[in-house]
Amino acid sequence: MRTDDFWQLIDRARSGGGGEPDAVAARTVALLAELPPEEIVGYAEHQRRVLAASYKVDLWGAAYLINGGASDDGFEYFRGWLMTQGRAVFARAVTDPDSLAELPRVRAASLSGEEFECEDMLVAPWEAYRKATASDLPAPEALPEPDLNDFWDFDDEEEARRRLPKLAALFVEPPVE
Repeated sequence: MRTDDFWQLIDRARSGGGGEPDAVAARTVALLAELPPEEIVGYAEHQRRVLAASYKVDLWGAAYLINGGASDDGFEYFRGWLMTQGRAVFARAVTDPDSLAELPRVRAASLSGEEFECEDMLVAPWEAYRKATASDLPAPEALPEPDLNDFWDFDDEEEARRRLPKLAALFVEPPVE
C-alpha cells in the first residue's frame, strides 16, 4: 500500500465516521475488511512505519501536556488518535508538535481536560484481517528502536515552555512572579 492510499483510506473513514476517533477506527476496520488480505497487510506495514516515524520526544511531550500525562501506552494511543485527524494534522504534528495548539479541539481541551487517545485505530488492521480471513494478521518484522537521547522531563515547566511554547501556554500554569 502506498502512502497516499493509506491516508486516503483514513480520509474515507473520517468522512464516514463522523469525525469521532472511535467511529473513524471502526470505519477504518470496515473499509480495510473489504480489501484483499495483502492490502490489509500493506496497510498494517504502513501504519507501523507511520508510528515509528512519529516516535519523537517532543511529540511525546506534547501528548504529555495535552493529556495530563502519557505513559508508553498512552503515547501510542495518542498517536492512534492523531492518525484519526488525517494526514495533514499528523504530518504537521510530527514535524512541529507545538502546532497541535492550533487545533480547536486541543484548545478546548485545555479548559475541559478532554484527553486524546484511540487504541482502536492502532488495532484496526488486525481486526480487519480477522474479519476478512478468519485468521490472525501475520506478525510484522520489528522496527529499530527510536533514538530518545534528547528525552526531557515533561514535568519541567520551564523546559516545556522552551520546547512547546504554544502548548505550554495552554496547559502549563503561568510562572509565579
